[in-house]
Amino acid sequence: MELLRKWLGHPEDIYNLLRFKMGGYRAVMPRMDTDSLGCGLRTCYRYLNQTSRSFAAVIQALDGELRHAVCIFYLVLRALDTVEDDMSIPLDVKVPMLHEFHSYLYQPDWKYTESKEKDRQVLEDFPTISMEFRKLSKVYQDVISDICHKMGVGMAEFLEKKVDSQHEWDKYCHYVAGLVGIGLSRLFSASELEDSIVGQDTELANSMGLFLQKTNIIRDYLEDQMEGREFWPREVWSRYAKKLSDLAKPENIDAAVQCLNELITNALHHVPDVLTYLSRLKNQSVFNFCAIPQVMAIATLAACYNNQQVFKGVVKIRKGQAVTLMMDATNIQAVKAIMYQYVEEIYQKMPSTDPSCRRTQQAIAAIRAASLPAGPMASRHHYSPIYLSCAMLLAALSWQYLSTLSKATEEMV
Repeated sequence: MELLRKWLGHPEDIYNLLRFKMGGYRAVMPRMDTDSLGCGLRTCYRYLNQTSRSFAAVIQALDGELRHAVCIFYLVLRALDTVEDDMSIPLDVKVPMLHEFHSYLYQPDWKYTESKEKDRQVLEDFPTISMEFRKLSKVYQDVISDICHKMGVGMAEFLEKKVDSQHEWDKYCHYVAGLVGIGLSRLFSASELEDSIVGQDTELANSMGLFLQKTNIIRDYLEDQMEGREFWPREVWSRYAKKLSDLAKPENIDAAVQCLNELITNALHHVPDVLTYLSRLKNQSVFNFCAIPQVMAIATLAACYNNQQVFKGVVKIRKGQAVTLMMDATNIQAVKAIMYQYVEEIYQKMPSTDPSCRRTQQAIAAIRAASLPAGPMASRHHYSPIYLSCAMLLAALSWQYLSTLSKATEEMV
């Protein structure tokens, strides 16, 4: 009955889950034909699907040779990230590996078989990945090798130090995500699917990565605490607690939520850059690839804002909400409407007593200005009464089926 109440509370989710399952997802993520691929490339796509449910589908929907370049780029960075995350690798071994990782792309036999991480297959079978890397056009190889080098150096820098200032938070997020945005943008331009300005404007590309990374760091507070990781900047959290872990204590929940709201406000400042970046994209597959994670991020921040649950468990957007965003975020006006909707949701939840209230209002004002179209904005919540009636009927008669459907859809979201 709990599931039934959830569906009845959001009947549009039922309609959109069914629309997604019955073919709607193919409009944004068409199926890729792997039969024509060579053995090595098929293996790379298998690793892609094993290591990233969220990115695998949108990568495989990219057009032409860009798809393979982005797949290899992702796997190379996943291998690098696996080295960074593996706490069983001694620092005197790990630091040189991170610094030299880009050179392993040109060493056909290099692999690492001592990792204990769940994604260790990308290190154990790195020869297959590096082989496919060397088959890419030189323009793609140069971008991937350059970003891998810069990211490895940055990761090594933060291995033995914590994120103290907000400037260092931006720097850390640049190394682990902003560089990804810059590298992807250079690949888009190199493919000639996008104009050269997309790859040249590194500030906007960096903001694309920072917005996603900060959202993940904010949402994953409790998981990171449980695993002994700290990514919230001391400059912010130290105003609310003596130790970052103290924010999870029930007696500190009010201060914890205020700290959370301040970090969300920080992340919101990247949204105008995100919209400017997306407005430059011409290719539909590239637009979908870039836009979908960004609208998921703004929806996640809206769910986290002023929400005590961040310090008690997991905060996730609904699956029906996720598939709706995936199917809707196919053009810049739709994305602007989505951004506007979720910052309005944040605005409605904003406590007037919150210490960051004024700064949050300023960030929201900037997003409103960037989001508002020349004409009147249509509501994204308008559904035909017949659709809602059918949805309510389906909810009442088919909630057990929908439970199974939700699990099936989880593989695509």
